[in-house]
Amino acid sequence: MENSLSFEVHGPARLEGSVTLSGAKNSALKLMAAALLATGKTTLHNVPGIADVEIMSDLLRSLGCTVDYDNALQRLIIDVPEIPGHRAEYNLVRKLRASINVLGPLIARLGKAEVALPGGDAIGSRGLDFHIKGLADLGAEAHSEHGYVIATAPDGLKGAEISLSFPSVGATENIMTAAVMAKGVTTIDNAAREPDVVDLGEFLISMGANISGLGSNVITISGVEKLNPTTHSTLPDRIVAGTWAFAAAMTQGDITIIGGREDHLAIPLDKLVQAGAVVTTTQDGFRVRMDRRPRAIDIVTLPYPGFPTDLQPMAICMNAIAEGHSMVTENVFEGRFMFVNELKRLGANITVDGHHAAINGLPLLSGAPVVATDIRAGAGLVLAGLVSEGITVVEDGYHVDRGYTHFAENLRALGAEVSRISN
Repeated sequence: MENSLSFEVHGPARLEGSVTLSGAKNSALKLMAAALLATGKTTLHNVPGIADVEIMSDLLRSLGCTVDYDNALQRLIIDVPEIPGHRAEYNLVRKLRASINVLGPLIARLGKAEVALPGGDAIGSRGLDFHIKGLADLGAEAHSEHGYVIATAPDGLKGAEISLSFPSVGATENIMTAAVMAKGVTTIDNAAREPDVVDLGEFLISMGANISGLGSNVITISGVEKLNPTTHSTLPDRIVAGTWAFAAAMTQGDITIIGGREDHLAIPLDKLVQAGAVVTTTQDGFRVRMDRRPRAIDIVTLPYPGFPTDLQPMAICMNAIAEGHSMVTENVFEGRFMFVNELKRLGANITVDGHHAAINGLPLLSGAPVVATDIRAGAGLVLAGLVSEGITVVEDGYHVDRGYTHFAENLRALGAEVSRISN
């Protein structure tokens, strides 16, 4: 069973050494979906060997693609047929939020798509209204019935001016991949600016798409008739980089993050400096060193370039053992605080009121059994175990494997006593 894995953590520990980043999960999955836009073999490099990539590979196979992954080379080759399938079944989609990203490419390529409403992490509602409205603006008839999003565009898609009321990453990506083969020009106003969106846009450009404005809040797409398979390297994972940065600060450690991009983490790293960390640029990444107990820092999550919601659990875990009082405000996913009750089992002093968490820092937490509710909560709880007296067991550890490669192995290499155990 997938939920039989736990992480056993012996604390307290200090982390020291270096880690090498893999490709970004949130980018690789979207690149895989976008490969559907062109017949033939697309090659992706720097693809992380994580569970979510396996699920997306199975989804693409169910649509008629051949998918080969070389774990040693972190290389993925997707061979897309002339006419892929148009129905993404629930048994695969339910495991993975990013599976909704096949919607845009399928409607662009085939003029029809049926995609089961996705699953993934339990961190909030994350409705698909923006996706459906965006496709409707492009001329598709899209609606939800019997647990599926069903979209048709028998006369093809047409360029449109689309304004998002929230800079949704998934909606921006689905609209972008649908619009690349639409007739005419599409503009997406209030578009998401995340590095993953930029990476997807550059991938589409290498396939022959005409896109400008990537990284800004207005993206312009001029439709083309045909796209070609391509070769592309996934950008490094900024959330994993941020996780290691917080791990260094929490454990009063010293970690060099090889492949880390400081420009993708400007606000989180600035917050760590406020907490007392020293952040320095290295030849191939950056280094985070903490020589004292962290100072408590207030955090407000916002869409990029704001503080990422995916690093919010790490910020709360650090504040739980920091000097002083702090407030963490969650503005992106209302369910992110689900893991706080688990952190309180370790003795953390946290009060949640709506989308605010008030935290009083303690010198050390106390080991206990806890349960991971999502990828980032799971990683945060493992790190919390490193600043706890005694043994912490993080159950449902399979969540962590969905977003992190060799998490326990990397922690051991940095000096922690962490093991994976089967229940």
